[in-house]
Amino acid sequence: MSVLTRDEAQTRAQLLDVHRYTIALDLTTGDETFESLTVIRFAARTGADTFVELKPAELRSVVLDGENLDPGTLDDNRLPLKNLTAGEHELRITASMRYSRTGEGMHRFTDPADGETYVYTQMFMDDVQRVFAAFDQPDLKAVFELSVTAPEGWTVLANGITEHLGEGRWTAAPTPLISTYLVAVAAGPWHSVRTEHRDLPFGIHCRRSLAPHLDADADEILDVTRACFDRYHEKFEEPYPFDSYDQAFVPEFNAGAMENPGLVTFRDDFVYRSAVTDTERQTRAMVIAHEMAHMWFGDLVTLRWWDDIWLNESFAEYMGYQTTAEATRFTDSWTEFGVVRKAWGYDADQRPSTHPVAPENVEDTASALLNFDGISYAKGASALRQLVTWLGEKDFLAGINTHFARHRFGNASLADFIDSLASTTERDVHAWADAWLRTTGVDTLTPAVTTEAGTCALTVEHTGSRPHRIAVGLYDHDLSDDEGRLTLRERLDVDVPQSAPQPIGKPPALLLLNDGDLTYTKVRFDAASAEAVGTSLSRLPDPLTRTVVWNALRDAVRDGELAPGAYLETARVHLPRETDLALAQGVLAFASAQVADRYLTPEERPAALATLSSLCRDLIRRTEDGDHPGLRLIAVRHFIDVAAHPETLTAWLADGTVPGGPELDPDLRWRVLARLAVLGATDEAAIVAELDRDPSANGREGAARCRAALPDEEAKRTAWSAMFDSDDLSNYLFTATAQGFWQPEQADLVRQYVPRFYEDAVTVAARRGPAIADAIGRWAFPAYAVDTENLTLGETCLRDADPTPSLRRKLADQLDDLARALRVREGATP
Repeated sequence: MSVLTRDEAQTRAQLLDVHRYTIALDLTTGDETFESLTVIRFAARTGADTFVELKPAELRSVVLDGENLDPGTLDDNRLPLKNLTAGEHELRITASMRYSRTGEGMHRFTDPADGETYVYTQMFMDDVQRVFAAFDQPDLKAVFELSVTAPEGWTVLANGITEHLGEGRWTAAPTPLISTYLVAVAAGPWHSVRTEHRDLPFGIHCRRSLAPHLDADADEILDVTRACFDRYHEKFEEPYPFDSYDQAFVPEFNAGAMENPGLVTFRDDFVYRSAVTDTERQTRAMVIAHEMAHMWFGDLVTLRWWDDIWLNESFAEYMGYQTTAEATRFTDSWTEFGVVRKAWGYDADQRPSTHPVAPENVEDTASALLNFDGISYAKGASALRQLVTWLGEKDFLAGINTHFARHRFGNASLADFIDSLASTTERDVHAWADAWLRTTGVDTLTPAVTTEAGTCALTVEHTGSRPHRIAVGLYDHDLSDDEGRLTLRERLDVDVPQSAPQPIGKPPALLLLNDGDLTYTKVRFDAASAEAVGTSLSRLPDPLTRTVVWNALRDAVRDGELAPGAYLETARVHLPRETDLALAQGVLAFASAQVADRYLTPEERPAALATLSSLCRDLIRRTEDGDHPGLRLIAVRHFIDVAAHPETLTAWLADGTVPGGPELDPDLRWRVLARLAVLGATDEAAIVAELDRDPSANGREGAARCRAALPDEEAKRTAWSAMFDSDDLSNYLFTATAQGFWQPEQADLVRQYVPRFYEDAVTVAARRGPAIADAIGRWAFPAYAVDTENLTLGETCLRDADPTPSLRRKLADQLDDLARALRVREGATP
């Protein structure tokens, strides 16, 4: 497939003004294809040649200004339009289009729970071409007028309010000017909960089999939606720019959500069918807030080209967390950001594939797709949080509102955004942007404390180039507390680089740089503070402070400065006292998936699992009173995941409950069965029985995961063939199978598949496209083969096999993580 280059997009934007798309889709023509009619009205500014994009199953006809063009001129995904005269034109294209099973274009899903079928679009980047013909680039905005013919009994949702005309015919209100990638359709027998807010129709929608679960959470979802909507209207002078606000929870969605104006689509994992923690509910609230922020930043004002994706994602990420903290009951949302999202950003920014938050030149759409990562989201949001700290929220919001006013329903670049911010402050925002948005890598801040005449002074040693405004927390031991409680003496504001050392009075027990987590940097401890962390980490009063400390320990392990076993020991001592759910989850996840499974040697791993099992048992005992159900659920999940012996899990599964709770709901039952499969303590008959008990889409994924995890040569052959020898698996079933396949306990059994991975991955990624390539690189990579042979095979593949861009990026990242794990092992082995 031809990808659009930046130069081609700039040339076409100079040539064309696109006014209106009139699109008719017929979804009643079978399970494999649908019919697509597109009429594009546009003006050419000068006579020239250009092209329109389309990826049809069959191109039936092309008519330009009443003249038939030859459909045979379609070359890959480009239909040439030659000798255009200056002035107005009408292009009419009819085609048959393929449904997707990989979440790209028009995805089709049949629910195994009840046999109902649903379709929805994901047009992002360049997948609109899979649904209708388009001049597919973000700066050729147009009005979209959509009609859909759907099976009887279906409801059709779109960017604008839809009307049912009878006999399965639906029409949507014309949109304002929007970009092609933001057009959205979702059709099926949806279960819907509708309301109004500020005279606008609001709706939430899911497939029918999830109706009881959506209904159970409808009040919470709508309360969060209304609260965020109102908060944005307090922040933004421009009112919500579309005619309705629907949120559709759709099956087998590749991303967390997509900001289609008026019709946000979410992965329907956010419709919880099993018990979840409050942190997971908080994550859902944040995603709602994130996508709603896009209605202004991304939809109302849209990037001109994909080098500015950070303008969309960093802004929405920052606003999502900030607005969740301000407008909902989830006031500690920045803790979860620090534990989960910043770790994502730090990891991405230390790999060879790192890039600036705002890269200066993204050559084409294939390259742009690779930048939807922890840098564009987490690092960019961290940069904006630091900007607000430095600039002040008043001036920041004034700049944002100037930006909306200047570019409403248009396109804008980084330069436009910085100019808008600069117009509201005397600070040098352009210099800030150069330092923060055009550079790569993570700075490191290290404290140096000197004492003279009984008074201490702090010098912050700075590795890196960015300026930072940080808070420095000075903590003393509470002498009245026998358990080592630390109390905050003072929190100092410090600018780095410093003009002079900062007086801090008497020596503190703990000196913490970046207290409050207001900037993006690694931090280190002086010797006294490191000792205080070892004895009193869990006695720090604020969860965000503890987050900064835990992240510093995590970074030290990854950088080879702290032994993995020392991290486990810190977790064993302090995690049983932890009260914040995001922290407990984050520390256990790193301790198990990275420390135990990758950073420790196979010989050291059993002891690590025993430590983690004991830690989880401590948490389970601590939560027996029922006052901490979220913490108990986290402990139970991780106890399952690290269990080295099947007896306890087998008893839980037989009883259908953990003693003292919780009961084993479907997700916990599949989790237990998956671990039993890894341990060789279950079989195909038990998997079939569990699937009979839970014949849902999640059940199918659970069964695929369990089957792939069985320690049996035939099971591994079958799973491998399903992933790499056919294209039958949907994106979610591929992922589930890959998740089950590689297990640290089965290294010898699957060793033969390590070299096969690189050959088969390259072939299937090229055949099935970016979504499956991403799943291959993310989930099917042999991550637990932490050895030089795997590393050498991967490096050879990157050098000689020419993987697709999406797979290449994933492999490069995985191999860098593999090399890091090898370095950590070498440094940690006695």
